[in-house]
Amino acid sequence: MDIPDQTGRTVVVTGGSSGIGRAAATALAAKGARVILAVRDQARGRAAAAGMPGRAESRPLDLGSLASVRAFAATLDEPIDCLINNAGAMSSTLRRTADGFESQFGVNHLGHFALTTLLRDRITRRVVTVTSAGYRAAHIDFEDLQWERRPYRPFGAYGQSKLANLLFTRELQRRLTAAGSPVLATAAHPGWAATGFTMTTGRAVVDRTLALGTRLLAQNAEGGARPTLLAAVGDVPGGSLSGPSRFGVRGPAAPETLTGPALDTAAARRLWEVSEHLTA
Repeated sequence: MDIPDQTGRTVVVTGGSSGIGRAAATALAAKGARVILAVRDQARGRAAAAGMPGRAESRPLDLGSLASVRAFAATLDEPIDCLINNAGAMSSTLRRTADGFESQFGVNHLGHFALTTLLRDRITRRVVTVTSAGYRAAHIDFEDLQWERRPYRPFGAYGQSKLANLLFTRELQRRLTAAGSPVLATAAHPGWAATGFTMTTGRAVVDRTLALGTRLLAQNAEGGARPTLLAAVGDVPGGSLSGPSRFGVRGPAAPETLTGPALDTAAARRLWEVSEHLTA
């Protein structure tokens, strides 16, 4: 209800056919925004767009393929007021993207990095990247980003990709500020939300406990989308993180204080340079 009028604005939401992406897109469309859902499954994308108020459409995007990212970016020749990097992947087994990257790092970070930089001259207001509160316990192994030498840990790989989302946001904001750009880079995490996105640690007992906790404690997709909406249209500074205000788990959205590895400026700059190299 606090979302200001979005009439005349265009918003791109990756993974906007389900979960918090769909909830955020629906809320923005209801306020007058033209919403473009960037999704792999066009049948689901078109169905989601048809169920939204106002102007909504679906276009194909596979973040696991840099060729697809480039093709999608080429279809956007108009100003984009807000890009919401929402789509996410998690895998219990080691998988590779079309370009050979570990799937979680490739989709969650590198795909969005490539998309954002390809659209840099068309984005006019904000870039919002959805991360996870799990970033606090994560680290980035620059010597083995693609899990080619160390034993694969699903939750470790997921955490690495979500920490990368935050480091990317902070370095993007630093570069925008240095360039004198008015565009803001912000981040959000949904807390504990029941969206159909399955968290996998690779340990059966822990996974069953998480599934039970989700059924008992999690908020719905609309609740999980509140931090995304705050980061997209709220009065928050660049480089900030929005999340649920009740213990970072659920409730109204509010700005959070970044801690730990997300504050590593050297790592943020190094990640940017590595990402430029990997995505060409």
